[in-house]
Amino acid sequence: MAYENIILIIIAAGVILFGAKKLPELARSLGRAHSDYEKARREAAQELKQMKSQDGAPSREKLEAIADTLGIDYTNKNDDELRASIELELNKNKQ
Repeated sequence: MAYENIILIIIAAGVILFGAKKLPELARSLGRAHSDYEKARREAAQELKQMKSQDGAPSREKLEAIADTLGIDYTNKNDDELRASIELELNKNKQ
């Protein structure tokens, strides 16, 4: 099956499940959620860069706040592991 057929099936299922009037609202909600996520990711990356340039090593609280924003579990991780996890998540989401 070609990708076009799959997309058409998904659209048809969406119309059946949600109705034609709800689909634009659903699409707007998904778009807003995606843009909010991207904004938070950019802000976290910028904050991490700023902290690195200021004093070299961000405080644990700041690292935990960034990890929360990105959905990273920071329990049982030291600062270096947490910093590496944050950078990995930021680089993964860029692609």
